[in-house]
Amino acid sequence: MWILHSKRPLNVQELCHALGVEVGTTDLNVHNIPSVRTLLSCTLGLVIVDEQGSTARLVHFTLQEYLLAYPTLFITPHSMMAEICLTYLHFKTICELSTTVDNIPSSTPFLYYASCYWGFHVRKEMTEGVKTLALRHLERDANHISVGILLRQEASFVSWKDRFYRFHRRRHLDFRGFTGLHCIAYMGVAEIAIDMMNIKRWDWNRGDPYGDLTR
Repeated sequence: MWILHSKRPLNVQELCHALGVEVGTTDLNVHNIPSVRTLLSCTLGLVIVDEQGSTARLVHFTLQEYLLAYPTLFITPHSMMAEICLTYLHFKTICELSTTVDNIPSSTPFLYYASCYWGFHVRKEMTEGVKTLALRHLERDANHISVGILLRQEASFVSWKDRFYRFHRRRHLDFRGFTGLHCIAYMGVAEIAIDMMNIKRWDWNRGDPYGDLTR
């Protein structure tokens, strides 16, 4: 499911940590994280590790075509993946990380993917459980390490002139100006944005750390 439906190829450590997440728990149990050896042995040769990029992929593209030809093979895969991403972001060890850290700790390899792409999976499929987790996450505003990760990822997609300007301003950015409404605007999930507006009155003229407005 993860290899077929992830936003981008996952490296093996990201994949192993994703598989180790147990929805409904408050922290990651390291004993749930499979080793790479276990991962490969359980997939009976259908999954291999790309030595160049250390990413996990199917043994051949024709296998991917075959699996994608059966859309009911995995029931609601994107909502399941969104729930795993958001559960990971709610883990106590993740929430305790400094919001100003520049480098993702090696002990949390799934953090970058979960921070940047949970919205991608929510746009594909959403359940009430996923929506509840998303709203809880967005209530934190800038009080979470995922904010800095998301803003750095967002900056990598702008033009080189804007990127130059933004990177030189990064050390002066005040992440406290970044709200949950900014986050969901970046994610492009209108249904959750509407729910947020019904729950709380927002300042529409409040820009994010880059000066962009939510509207």
